[in-house]
Amino acid sequence: MKTMLRVLLSGSLASVAAALTLAAASKREGHAAAQPLNATSHWVHGDVAAYYSGVDWRHTGLGYVTHHSATMLWAGVFEALRRYSSRSDLAAVTRDAAVAATAAAIVDYTITPHRLTPGWELVLSKRSMAFAYAAMAAAFMGSELLLSPRREQQA
Repeated sequence: MKTMLRVLLSGSLASVAAALTLAAASKREGHAAAQPLNATSHWVHGDVAAYYSGVDWRHTGLGYVTHHSATMLWAGVFEALRRYSSRSDLAAVTRDAAVAATAAAIVDYTITPHRLTPGWELVLSKRSMAFAYAAMAAAFMGSELLLSPRREQQA
């Protein structure tokens, strides 16, 4: 399967998995399910976006599109790691998924300017944010299992 298609599939699965995890965590912490994705739109609307609890295109739609786009970038990292890995066992897949998701968390919350972070910290605890990145890693692993066999002719 072509690399770009693999990125689209693994990134989409990871995006949905993380978004569902964010919604569940937000509800568990007493917030509206949409608030973490609304917070992601803070790059346009400012930090006040995190307080919006409704669902609309302006906040939730923009937040999800932003989240999905960023997840595609990290799926590209995961797929690059997989493409150049000499191993295809579960331990190697787990390692590559963990590296990609951990890199996402580190870049998102240490290097990235506040206005361009996911914004989840405006709504959620660090524990819940970690679960979202773990869901991303799990989805990367799941995509690898779904898309195996791995070593097809790639262009």
